[in-house]
Amino acid sequence: MKVLVMNGPNLNMLGAREPGVYGTTSLERIEEALAKKAAGLGIELEFFQSNHEGALVDKVQAAPGQGVDALILNPGGYTHTSVALRDALLAVNLPFIEVHVSRVASREQFRQVNYFSDIARGTITGLGPLVYELALEALWRLHGQEA
Repeated sequence: MKVLVMNGPNLNMLGAREPGVYGTTSLERIEEALAKKAAGLGIELEFFQSNHEGALVDKVQAAPGQGVDALILNPGGYTHTSVALRDALLAVNLPFIEVHVSRVASREQFRQVNYFSDIARGTITGLGPLVYELALEALWRLHGQEA
């Protein structure tokens, strides 16, 4: 199984950005922990982060041709704005789990709009970096059921 872990804008700033909201763990540390967990499950991971919507769309569109079976997606601020990224996910029809480090439901009103939760296989929010590991575990279990 191959899983693409995609992170949208400003997630490269995890660990330094608003630690009261996002914690102090860097994206690099999250990726290291996730790679360790993936190795134990026999999952191949690819990581991608971009602050640019088009780069994220291009990566989603290329995923099926690169053997990707599923995605973990933290769209960051694009959660509330990106019809283009949503359309790309619908076009490739790969299962994905949406994750958010912070508890989005308790945040600003404009963050209550979400273009992904209704098309995601599941959504995990508010548990800090653990959301990525839980998403990986869920995809692994779901993939086994579909095989």
